[in-house]
Parts: sequence; C-alpha cells; structure tokens
Amino acid sequence: MRPGAVVAGVALFFASEYGTHRFLFHAKPSRVPFVLRLQHRLHYDHHVDPAKLELLFLPPWFLGPSLSLSAALAALATRGNRDLTASVVLGNLLGLLYYEWVHYVAHVPFRPVTPFGRWIRKYHLRHHFQNEKRSFGVTNPLLDRLAATYVPVAAAERSETTRLLFPDAFPDLAAR
Repeated sequence: MRPGAVVAGVALFFASEYGTHRFLFHAKPSRVPFVLRLQHRLHYDHHVDPAKLELLFLPPWFLGPSLSLSAALAALATRGNRDLTASVVLGNLLGLLYYEWVHYVAHVPFRPVTPFGRWIRKYHLRHHFQNEKRSFGVTNPLLDRLAATYVPVAAAERSETTRLLFPDAFPDLAAR
C-alpha cells in the first residue's frame, strides 16, 4: 500500500465529485428521453426533494461504470503497477465513502459533532436552498474556490431555481 497514492486517489475523487456535480448533474436537460430520465434520477429530482432518502445516494448502476473507469484510468496512469493502482483505487473508494456520508448527514435531521461537519453541512444545504449555481463541492470547498463558484455560507445570493433547476424545460413542474 502506498499512502501517497491513496491520498492521490482521494484527491482525484474530489476532483471528479466537483466536475460531475457541476458539469454533468447540473447540465441542461437533454432532448434524448433516456438521458433526461438519467438526469432526473441522478440529480434533478434530488433538488426537487432533497430529503428523499432514495435520491441521496449514487445508484449502483452509476457507481459501477464510474468506479470501473476510475480504476482503468488509475491502471493507465500507474502503467499497470498493481500496488500503485490498488492504492489509487482505495483512495478513490475512501473519497466516495466520505462523500456519501457527508451528503447523507447534510440531508437528514442530524447535527454533526465537529465544527467542520456542521459547517460543511450548512455549506452544502446552501446549494440546495439558496443558490444551486454555487457550492458544487459537497465534501469540501477547495475546487469551488479554484473555480470561482465558492461563496461564503452567509453571503450566498438567493436563487429562485434551487428546487427546479431548469423551470423553462419543465413548465408543468414549475406551475406547481
């Protein structure tokens, strides 16, 4: 086991977490019905009902291919070195488990014990209830800071589309 490669795997997960959340999960609605259904299940519906438990976790049919792709890329990057690849993959899995825990705790009635836990919960909930165009980092704000999507918790401007991400695309839902 290579500790540096484990840390690299965690960092890669955090980068993919931010990128996937911002650029895939918040992408404009597809015109392809199958892709649109995926968008709804993977994220749009989570914004409509942020407390719905079955929408909190990434589904296995999404995780399987995502983790397989990450493992394949790790194997390519490490030139097939099994120890390095396993360490990067382990880091990626640890990042995923941390993400799922932080995301779960943010959406259920639970008060985190640590000050950072309480802060990151509040930070993520601002994304759902104040401005969905900011705070894409669920587990940490580092990439939000680098990509200029960070806003201090107390300073997030109010958006009218935090629940229904694309109201023009779904007028029947917007009318409710």
